Amino acid sequence: SESQERMLMVLEPSKEEVAKAIFVKWGLDFAIVGKTTDDVRFRVIHQGEEVANLPIKELGDEAPEYDRPWIQHNPRPDLSAADVAAPTDYNDAILKLVGSANQSSRRWVWEQYDTLIQGNSLQRPGGDAGVVRIETHPTKALAFSSDVTPRYVEADPYEGGKQAVAECWRNIVATGAEPLAATDNLNFGNPEKPEIMGQLVGAIKGIGEACLALDFPIVSGNVSLYNETNGVAILPTPTIAGVGLLPDWQKMARIGSAGDGDVLIMIGTDGSHLGSSIYLRDILGSTEGPAPTVDLSAERRNGDFVRSAIRNGHVSACHDISSGGLGLALVEMAMASEKGMTVSLSEQRGPAHALLFGEDQARYVIAVPADIANFLQANAEGSAVPFRRLGKVAGERVVIDDIVDITVEDLTIAHESWFPSFMA
Repeated sequence: SESQERMLMVLEPSKEEVAKAIFVKWGLDFAIVGKTTDDVRFRVIHQGEEVANLPIKELGDEAPEYDRPWIQHNPRPDLSAADVAAPTDYNDAILKLVGSANQSSRRWVWEQYDTLIQGNSLQRPGGDAGVVRIETHPTKALAFSSDVTPRYVEADPYEGGKQAVAECWRNIVATGAEPLAATDNLNFGNPEKPEIMGQLVGAIKGIGEACLALDFPIVSGNVSLYNETNGVAILPTPTIAGVGLLPDWQKMARIGSAGDGDVLIMIGTDGSHLGSSIYLRDILGSTEGPAPTVDLSAERRNGDFVRSAIRNGHVSACHDISSGGLGLALVEMAMASEKGMTVSLSEQRGPAHALLFGEDQARYVIAVPADIANFLQANAEGSAVPFRRLGKVAGERVVIDDIVDITVEDLTIAHESWFPSFMA
């Protein structure tokens, strides 16, 4: 039988009664179906009769393995920001991106489901990670996120696999949680085609390296292959979902909890990478350029710094920088907090469209109280963490130098309108 919503668990005998109590508490059906033995055999007993007796090794680590032919993926050539056209109207570009199919609000979907989880939800959808209070503990909570960027995996399966893990890890860190473990969901086309098998090989290699570097082990997962329509495969989509632990949820950071006068600081390097970006795809109609390189040591260093700052109570709000770059991260924070911001790019180096829309990795925007900003910047410098002071939270408009000036209301209307209009 392939009945769904079932799991098999192997427990130490001393944990049996503890597990039973948990299952009974939550009203879960369960049964003890067997035990491990030392005879390296798999035996099935039905109504007192042995109906199967098979060797374990031949079913497990000595079983035949597929070794399908695969093609090494050749990364796309570099794409300099200087070779990518800047928008003629930055306001229009940002409004188009926040109101696009992929970046728009999913409120229409998630409001139709239970997002409160018996009143224990501390962060509902729309931020970096969902957070749920552990009902039986006074301070602990769990943070959850699920991430992948298929266009990156298509451009470079190895870097795309790394990035899926890194973004999931970042989103959990952005709440102040310690990432604990992940599960994967590997969705690809027909692996009998060498180019598709090459995507699978490259993505798994990248996922493995990122999990090791970030101490973020894969503890479960599944695979869905042969996803094609009329012979055309889906984009390679190795989704990573993860969980992290908040020891004290009262020190948790949110995307929309910035206060008036808070200082905005970017953690990480200046934006420069426009290859395979949503700016390139959705504004310029191009899919050129490689996926961004994921520096796993920078991910670990910057993420550990941000999490420490959150747990020390220094951060009012936090958001990781991903699709759409710094520009979208800022306006998403503005919409979530319903507050404006005044930002300057004068400290940064590079063309404005790359600084705003570049999708370089290992980056966050944090909001901190004004009286803590200099202290936090000194800590970042002492930890060799790159940062830029961006501006402050103020007013009802997002103003970036003399190139962006949009009301938070107009941003929110654009962001919330796409899905209801599409489903009407």
